[in-house]
Amino acid sequence: MMKRMTETPRVSVIIPCYNLGRYLDEAVASVLAQTYQDFEIVIVDDGSTDTATVSLLADYRRPKTRVMHTAHGGVSAARNVAIANAAGAYLCALDADDRLEPSYFEKAVPVLDADPALAFVSCWLRAFGDEEWEWKPEGCDLPSLLWEDTVLTASLVRREAVVAAGGYDEQMPIQGLEDWDLWLTLVERGYRGTILPEVLFNYRRRAGSLSTVSWMGAGHVPLTSYRVAKHADAYRAHLVDVLLHQDEETAAVLRKNDEIERYLASELEPAVASQREELAGLRLRLASIESKTQCSVRLQPDLDLARQAAERLRDVEAALRATAAEVEALRTSMSWRITRPLRDVYGRWLRWRGSE
Repeated sequence: MMKRMTETPRVSVIIPCYNLGRYLDEAVASVLAQTYQDFEIVIVDDGSTDTATVSLLADYRRPKTRVMHTAHGGVSAARNVAIANAAGAYLCALDADDRLEPSYFEKAVPVLDADPALAFVSCWLRAFGDEEWEWKPEGCDLPSLLWEDTVLTASLVRREAVVAAGGYDEQMPIQGLEDWDLWLTLVERGYRGTILPEVLFNYRRRAGSLSTVSWMGAGHVPLTSYRVAKHADAYRAHLVDVLLHQDEETAAVLRKNDEIERYLASELEPAVASQREELAGLRLRLASIESKTQCSVRLQPDLDLARQAAERLRDVEAALRATAAEVEALRTSMSWRITRPLRDVYGRWLRWRGSE
């Protein structure tokens, strides 16, 4: 159901844009398509240098939308500029390359309206672009957030809570994961949130994005060190919870890797070797027969056997390649990278236990 626009919008969608003009229309269109229409869109051009983006934002006209221009200061600074100029009681920090599902505000706004003690509402997401997967976190209490950022950047959050927390941290050593820092800060201060168990957000995965650099690139270690130091009291208070969660996650990754490697070693690789041996034997037999006679009738059964063996070999080799790709995907995943130090410790412990 469409909600009548009031003079002051209920929701302010803040969109920082730095050289992402090629995606911006999709993001804005996903907001304009909301079934809940009491919102404004505040775009901050964060000193873009890309010609297409500069041209687009020079005269960007969309309903309920205004554009601000600032010198390049990073995503946190751009969001803080937008917040300072936003009118809505609720904020949605949408990145310029992501998209909302049409019913997102319709389902999230009533949750905040109904519970004044609730500071933010998140949901599940669907990744698109370079990768396709769904992410369905469950908890957003402090122990959960200390281990993992389980809350969307584009969560609906009370503006007064964000302002009271000082907005987004502009002092982080590298851009990225600033939203995780905000959710930690809010929950540390006693605010709480919830996660709607429904996919209402579309998260674009692309090479070179801030999230890629933050999680898997050069930014991971300095941002992790900064986060742990800034929220040291919380990490100390919940150290056991965090370690247990890490242990569970590490064990799960190791089990998955072990299952795949066992399947490769015990089934697929021997099957491929056996099929190759059978095919080689049939080819030798064919060559021997051909050297003695040219009778196609006598050769036909052997030709059929060779053809069937070759087909089986192709199928088994395809399965081997697929499983090898699964191993590679696991070993380049975020979980594998993050748990590497813990995997080393866990592996040593398993070897020690096995030697007893």
